[in-house]
Order: sequence, then C-alpha cells, then structure tokens
Amino acid sequence: MRKNQSVKKAVIRLLVFLCIIVGSFLQIGSIGVQAASQTNETAAADGERTRTTRGTEDSNSDNNMGFTLTYNNGEGNFSSNVQILLVLTLISLAPSILIMLTSFTRIIIVLHFTRAALNTNTAPPNQVLVGLALFLTIFIMSPIFMEINENAIQPFNNEQITQEEAIEAGMKPLREFMYGQTKRKDVQLFMDISGEIDKVENPNEFTQEDIPTYVLVPSFIISELRTAFIIGFVIYIPFIVIDMVVASVLMSMGMMMLPPTTISMPFKILLFLLADGWNLVIGNLVKTFY
Repeated sequence: MRKNQSVKKAVIRLLVFLCIIVGSFLQIGSIGVQAASQTNETAAADGERTRTTRGTEDSNSDNNMGFTLTYNNGEGNFSSNVQILLVLTLISLAPSILIMLTSFTRIIIVLHFTRAALNTNTAPPNQVLVGLALFLTIFIMSPIFMEINENAIQPFNNEQITQEEAIEAGMKPLREFMYGQTKRKDVQLFMDISGEIDKVENPNEFTQEDIPTYVLVPSFIISELRTAFIIGFVIYIPFIVIDMVVASVLMSMGMMMLPPTTISMPFKILLFLLADGWNLVIGNLVKTFY
C-alpha cells in the first residue's frame, strides 16, 4: 500500500510540475497580449479626442473594452482564469512531455523489439507494454520527481519563490538526467545546427550549462532512439540463430512448404522462459539508466 501511495504521489507531483512548465511558455504570450491591448486602448483614445460630436461617454466606455491578462500585479503568479487555461493546455501536452523527456521512449522501443523477436505478434498486447513502460518510467524517474517536488513545487506552493525560479529549479534535475543519457555527438549536432556552438568559448569542451534546453531535448531523444535500437539488435541475435537452425533442418528434411516461423516460435518462447527473459531484459534495461 505504501508503494502504491508513493507512486500516486509521484504522478501527481509530475502533473503539477508539467503545469508549471506550460505556464512558463504562456507567460510570454500573456505579457504580449496585455501590451497589445494597452496599445489598442491608447489608439482608440486618440481617435476619440479628434471628434467634435457627442460621444465622449461612449468613447470612455469603448476604451475600457478589450482582452487583457493580469499577471497578478507583477508578483509572478497567474490569475485563476489563466490557471484554468494552463490545466487545459497541460492535458494535451502532458503525454508528449512524459514520453520525450523521460526514460519512456527507450523502454517502450525495447519492449516492442522483444515482442517482435519472439514473433508472438500481439502477445503481450500493446496495453500491457505501454502500462509496463509507464510504471518502469515512474520507478526510474521517481528520485528526479522527488527532487523537483522538494526544490521547485513545494517552495512555489509556499510562495517562497516565484514562478520563474520554480521553473528553473524544476528543470535542473531533469536537465541533469537528460544530459547524462545523451551522446556528446548528438549534442554537437544540434549545437552546430542552432548556432549555439558559436556562443561557447571552447567549442570542443562545452558543459551542461552551455547547452540550452531546446537543444538538449532533441539531442536526448536521438540518443534514446540509438540506444534502444542497439539493445533491440542484441535481443534479436539469439532468436535469429533459432530461425536459421530451424530453416536449415526443414530444408534438409525436404519440408520447404512448411513456414520456418511456425516451428521456430515455440522454441523461441521456450528459450525465453528457460533464460528468464523478462528478468534479463527489464533488469538490464533499467540498469542502463544508472
């Protein structure tokens, strides 16, 4: 029961942190909308002053019309209406953030490679693989989620830090995780494409602080894909050997019309069970993040 409660708390803390991230992106837009609305009000007021006919009261009422977003008098927090908008935006962005910024990508790809190597088609089904990958992701990322909660979410809820400081403190452990799993040549690729490499004093020895988040995220995704395909290739090797042996035996017996995969699949499952395959695959897969 304690493990289940800790998992639920980790998920809730993750959703709160994702809401903070989405709020940082909308902050810039809200300030821009407020500035635009103030400009429109000033232009309308100037136009009304040039009129000599009756309409002074109407012009005053028109100047009060418009769409503005109040940013809590500059204190660093959004109003309740904007927070509702952030929650609705979070619902659409949370799956992408969860998949791309955590260990989920590598895990789900390796599990799909394992199922394809066994040639069992839909066993285990996609729902089981996704659920297993999700809970393994929570297991791997739980220390990072706890650190985000202690350094960003709780101080922000207690009004000890502003929203910008909470986002910076929350992104720090996530950036450290992504940087530790990212290949240097992938970071070098996106640093060259974005031109950020020119801002570094020594291009050959840039550090984590020199890498912007928008460069680190695609570098991390590319590295995860490469690592997952390498692990999938290693998993495929013993099962390919079984296919080759079965095909050779059937050909030597003159049974060319019998599909080799029909005969080899039971032997693949037997080999996987004898070797305790799920323990080996998942255990070693989780260890690649430590």
